[in-house]
Amino acid sequence: MSDSASGPTRRIIDADLIALDTDLGADKDSVITALAGRLTAAGRATDRDALAAAVLNREAKSATGLPGGIAIPHCRHAAITTASLGFARLSPKVDFGAPDGPADLVFLIAAPEGAGADHMRLLTALARALVRPDFVAALRAARDSDEIIALVEGVLPTAPADTAPATAPEQVAEDTKPAASEPSERSVVAITACPTGIAHTYMAADALTAAAERAGVTLQVETQGSSGSTPIPPSVIAAADAVIFATDVGVKGRERFAGKPVIASGVKRAINEPDAMITEALHAAADPKAARVEAGTADTTGESTAADVGWGTRLRQILLTGVSYMIPFVAAGGLLIALGFLLGGYDISDSAALIVVDNSLTNLPDGGLTIYLGAVLYQIGSLAFSFLVPALAGYIAYAIADRPGLAPGFTAGAVAVFVGAGFIGGLVGGIIAGFAALWVGRIPLPAWARGLMPVVIIPLLASLIVGAAMFLVLGRPLAAITTGLTDWLNGLSGGSAVALGVILGLMMCFDLGGPVNKAAYAFAVAGLDVSNHASLQIMAAVMAAGMVPPLAMALSSLVRPRLYSAAERENGKAAWLLGASFISEGAIPFAAADPFRVIPSMMVGGAVTGGIIMATDVTLSAPHGGIFVIFAMDRVLWFFIALAVGTVIAALCVTLAKEFIRTDSTRTSAPVVTGSQPAPARS
Repeated sequence: MSDSASGPTRRIIDADLIALDTDLGADKDSVITALAGRLTAAGRATDRDALAAAVLNREAKSATGLPGGIAIPHCRHAAITTASLGFARLSPKVDFGAPDGPADLVFLIAAPEGAGADHMRLLTALARALVRPDFVAALRAARDSDEIIALVEGVLPTAPADTAPATAPEQVAEDTKPAASEPSERSVVAITACPTGIAHTYMAADALTAAAERAGVTLQVETQGSSGSTPIPPSVIAAADAVIFATDVGVKGRERFAGKPVIASGVKRAINEPDAMITEALHAAADPKAARVEAGTADTTGESTAADVGWGTRLRQILLTGVSYMIPFVAAGGLLIALGFLLGGYDISDSAALIVVDNSLTNLPDGGLTIYLGAVLYQIGSLAFSFLVPALAGYIAYAIADRPGLAPGFTAGAVAVFVGAGFIGGLVGGIIAGFAALWVGRIPLPAWARGLMPVVIIPLLASLIVGAAMFLVLGRPLAAITTGLTDWLNGLSGGSAVALGVILGLMMCFDLGGPVNKAAYAFAVAGLDVSNHASLQIMAAVMAAGMVPPLAMALSSLVRPRLYSAAERENGKAAWLLGASFISEGAIPFAAADPFRVIPSMMVGGAVTGGIIMATDVTLSAPHGGIFVIFAMDRVLWFFIALAVGTVIAALCVTLAKEFIRTDSTRTSAPVVTGSQPAPARS
């Protein structure tokens, strides 16, 4: 391995990068920063803080602690000039989020941005060695740095990059093939993948391989990681009894496994419980009712990788998928409508359609170009906004049945709008459409007709089922519920309105982009109507409260920087713009690191802001944009007063909490949910 194409050969680890039986701090931030400092001091990275921040950002996605007292924080970053390993044997141990307790063996795996396959093979070889008990025991018994270096270099590939076999990226799959002379009656295939593709991908592959050997099962693994991957041959897939998806990202080429019994989980479960997953795969192979990979599905979103969960969690994931895909329609449509109001006034909503149809740039209406452009913007926004319920229902069905669910889902949403069932009708219709498509897709057909299933049979029958259900049974009751909810909101005043604002503020700050936050936001945008004053108040309360968390964390990290790590201080700088833009997720890094002090503080500030907004009758006709849609606000001064008061209160609460309240662990899990679906451009 070399620093560059022509640079001198340099070891991946040397004595300067090793700390034995030492105290590097009480938490993983300190340990990571210390190891990043060693890499920088050795000339292997250009910026210690940037490297530490990159590793900690990776930690925020999922903990890198492993069973057995091991941690493998890792990243790829432009600040890294040479692929390197930093190693620490800690005393005392430090919590890296492993299920069985803190870690005393920590490898910081650092790869340059765009590292080549030779670099990645070196790094992943180490990660794979860490599943071997003898290697881990030798690391603990090593007397000095030289022994550590010898152990590490002993597990690394010996062939130089330029002479490595052409099939080197395929080595993972090749290593897992069974010997031809030892056939097995049972066969399983697996996919492993993690967001970074350096460590967990390959450790999961080796853990599953070892478990399969213990169980006497033939296993072939396709590692979709940074070293490249070789697809499992179709003949091997066809002969397999079951498939395992151990991934934190989408499975590439998922449709290849259509019809196979499937066991799915995150990649860390394959490392922690490989024997259980192999056993579950064998049971699924023998169970005709086991979950199977659906035909015609190509998973690019990662939504299907969490199948090994309870129905409550699965339902939440389904609804979040629908809401997340709906939000771009809401944001684009709502902002265009607001721009239409800016140019044409609020009365433009009554005449925009006629103006657009009857006039043009060469035949302007009364009021001239401004009114005409206002009408065009309003009409475009209205058409985009009209997809709110169909998109919600369509992508709820997609989350259940993948692509075959889209047509019946959109149909269900359109019917919900037609009968007046609105947002609630879209939720119910999307769920029915998805499960109808799933059921139709499982109807056994002769081989010659299976090709028609995803493009003709499923859309036709599922659309018929959900359409009939909505028109004949559910439409009127759901419309009555929607009308009743609208009338109740219109009747709110005084203390009731303030209480609603407080509740919405609490919801917006509870999980920062998770299901509760999205439920509050969806409630606001689904009822947004310029002719409905209460809906405009609710939209203002939701947006202002959603802006509080990132602004409050930015303020707290500015006035008390010593309470925050270097990475958190950098995140605090970015949080100013994120908060001003109404992107609540700007506070997620802080909440993930210290949930029990951050989240309650944010909820207090959000509740205050929501209550003030409702009490002072602030209204907002745009569903997104933060301070950049000031033109769509009424009583602007009170909006900013409410936002400032809530931000200061939340910042004060979190600062005092960090100063005076100590927790057993500030790295435990919390109700912060970002989801595996595409991140919406909103709070």
